[in-house]
Parts: sequence; C-alpha cells; structure tokens
Amino acid sequence: MAVGIFGGTFDPPHLGHLVLAETCADALALAHVLWTPAADPPHKRDLAITLAAQRVAMVEAAIAGNPRFALSRVDLERPGPHYSVDMVRIVAAQYPPGTPLYFLIGGDSLRDLPTWHEPARLLECCWLAVMRRPGDNVDTGALEDQLPGLAARLRVIDAPLIEISGSEIRRRVRDGQSIRYRVPDRVAAYIAREGLYK
Repeated sequence: MAVGIFGGTFDPPHLGHLVLAETCADALALAHVLWTPAADPPHKRDLAITLAAQRVAMVEAAIAGNPRFALSRVDLERPGPHYSVDMVRIVAAQYPPGTPLYFLIGGDSLRDLPTWHEPARLLECCWLAVMRRPGDNVDTGALEDQLPGLAARLRVIDAPLIEISGSEIRRRVRDGQSIRYRVPDRVAAYIAREGLYK
C-alpha cells in the first residue's frame, strides 16, 4: 500500500496540483495521496500567506470526490520549525513499518534539495517522486555527487506541463479577472465567498 505525500502551500490549490497528484497516483500505483498544507514554509517566510484554516478549507474543496486523495494536517498540528524531513517521519510513523512512502516534488525542488534541512535523512525516510517538466534544468549527476544514493531513491514521473500557478491566480483575483478553469469550481466559490486575494 504505497502512499504519496504531496506538500505545498496550496494558496490556492489549483487544477495543476490536481493533475500532478493524479498523474503520480497512477504512475506509482498509490493507494492514496496525502495533501499536506505547509504551516510555515521556511522558503516563504518573507511572503504573505493565507491563513492555514482557509488553505485547508480550499484543499478539502479541491480534493472532494476523489477517494485516492486525503487531507493531512500533520504539518499544521506540530510546532515549528517545519521541515519536510520531520513531516515525512511523522507520516511514516502513522503507517505499518515498510509502507512505501513517496514524497512528491517538482524538478525545481529536486534541484534545490541539497539546500534543504537534512536532505540525506529525508532520503532515508522515503522515495522521491519527481515530476519532471520541460526546462527544469536538473543535473542529477551533480546532485548525486552532493547526496550519494540519491539516484537510487528517485522515481521520475513524466508530468504534463501545466502553466498555472498560485501567484497567477492570486493576481487574477486581485485584478478582477476570471479564474474559471484554473481552480475547481468549489475553490473558486470559496475564494469569492471569503473575499481572498483582493
């Protein structure tokens, strides 16, 4: 029963997130994908982030109806600092020993992996399911030199290139433009109801 862990700010969750999570679930035969909204992303401390409760509500709206998707509050219900390695270890403890765990990341995150907190320990806890996209410019050989054993822990997923981003959606809302077909209808309705991103 392989499990995927899909972390992110999800501000807001959009159709690109959903397509990537479903693509990984199929490619890796995952029993389910845990969507884990980040509490306090170390790399985004200088940015204004929507309240965690609102991001959780949007994730719940986005994944409703897909039995393979589940929300995990593991990153929100623990004290900081909030590092991926600690979150993955907590998730691993919730499953029987030997359960394969896949941490879903993009090629850009793989490129930055050596700068993460204790990346070697992260590789001991899980596999990395890397969604490669055109232009992510990742030199896996150089990464292997920095993190020996990395290549053996990688599962590369050919992901579709979807040009949707949270920052673009926030800008469109701020500018009074439509976000239809960029986020699920339930997420769009929540954003409108809560007056987010104005």
